[in-house]
Amino acid sequence: MLVKSFGAAVQGINATIVTIEVNVSKGIKYFLVGLPDNAVKESHERIASALQYMGQQMPRKQIVINMAPADIRKEGSAYDLALAIGMLAGDEKIKSTELEKYVIMGELSLDGSLQPIKGVLPIAIKAREEGFKGFILPKQNAREAAVVNNLDVYGVENISEVIDFFNEVSTLEPTIVNTREEFFNHVNLSEIDFSDVKGQESVKRAMEVAAAGGHNIILVGPPGAGKSMLAKRIPTILPPLTLHEALETTKIHSVAGNIGSNTSLISQRPFRSPHHTISDVALVGGGTFPQPGEISLAHNGVLFLDELPEFKRTVLEVMRQPLEDRKICISRAKFAIEYPASFMLVASMNPCPCGYYNHPERECVCGGGVVQKYLSRISGPLLDRIDIHIEIVPVPFEKLSELKDAESSEKVRERVIKARQIQEERFKDIDGVYCNAQMSSKQMRTFAQIDKSGSELLKNAMQRLNLSARAYDRIIKVARTIADLEGAQNILSNHIAEAINYRNLDREGWAG
Repeated sequence: MLVKSFGAAVQGINATIVTIEVNVSKGIKYFLVGLPDNAVKESHERIASALQYMGQQMPRKQIVINMAPADIRKEGSAYDLALAIGMLAGDEKIKSTELEKYVIMGELSLDGSLQPIKGVLPIAIKAREEGFKGFILPKQNAREAAVVNNLDVYGVENISEVIDFFNEVSTLEPTIVNTREEFFNHVNLSEIDFSDVKGQESVKRAMEVAAAGGHNIILVGPPGAGKSMLAKRIPTILPPLTLHEALETTKIHSVAGNIGSNTSLISQRPFRSPHHTISDVALVGGGTFPQPGEISLAHNGVLFLDELPEFKRTVLEVMRQPLEDRKICISRAKFAIEYPASFMLVASMNPCPCGYYNHPERECVCGGGVVQKYLSRISGPLLDRIDIHIEIVPVPFEKLSELKDAESSEKVRERVIKARQIQEERFKDIDGVYCNAQMSSKQMRTFAQIDKSGSELLKNAMQRLNLSARAYDRIIKVARTIADLEGAQNILSNHIAEAINYRNLDREGWAG
């Protein structure tokens, strides 16, 4: 008997429905075709053991299974449940009349129980698009899939529940999640706050400007000055995720298998902080079975690279294209996958190998030329993509011991949101641009014009401070953001002056 069950293959952050055609006829052989990988081929042993443990039997006949479309590679163990149900239906041990209404996915254990799988959210979205009535999957993944409305999501613990469901012996309870209510209940929750940071008012201001305009920022300072502490608090002053951004972010983390059993939708902006020993593939994504990398997992959030010069040169260089295009394309011989990578880069570094160059109290012990050599580990093109360079000095004891509360993240965020709203209105007719950091040179001439006094100030600063030519555009973009924070229509000379202060690493002679 020929029957069809349905699963799905995940490519990038999107899914493709896979039709599993099972033909059970006279004979003794077993054939599985349709470009399955080893994990899919090994499903035969898992299915046989699971059915035996549950009091069922594999059909003692010839079984031919085709996974269509046959030119898409099927990877992983998530097809076990759909294959098993298809075999039983082909052997007429399950009623097949309702099979075509459901997408079925799950990895079988030898005792018939189901293990969680990756990529559930993209599969659920595709199932709804294709008009399926429901989605049957492991119970651990049910809440993740249930954020998709107009789709019945059934979380099951073992294969017997699925067999009884199709044979109408018992029913399954759909998992229901109020997506909007759950999202808005968690969107503003955070355990850390800017008020935890004592002193560092100038650095906090620079971070506020960076968050308001979507600018990349690098923090330069000695050990213990608070670089990591400040960086971890940037997500608390960024605008809250929208429901669309949350869904897009959750899809990426779903494909990577980072969604917990009690989580339905990611409601906080991601903060990713990879170690400096990371490989270029782990950072941008890829591998034998392509997975999203750290830059994609930081999509709609913050990528924090601590001790930037310690990262391998090749790792840093592969970020140049994603920083510009806000996406990463991974090409292989037979396919190409695109992952989104729109993140805010926050980097930190010591000013020199010993960490005390320009320190107000401690003396740097690095020899001549060492500081410049240390800084040169970061290439000019990469540094060119970082708008704000800010130096951090250690906080004095008087500031650390103050009892007065510092400004909270909530108050800073309110100003950031107002500035972002101005930018949304400004770029509403331009696709792919939503903040000042993304402006092209042409758009700068339209939206970021400076008056005569500001132009004169910028000219003098570039001459006196020996600023590089690449600093020119960055200063104007940052000045536009500072003006937005003040609600100013035009860029004034004081906005230019503040923006100039955020280009420390461009100054000739900074590193000796």
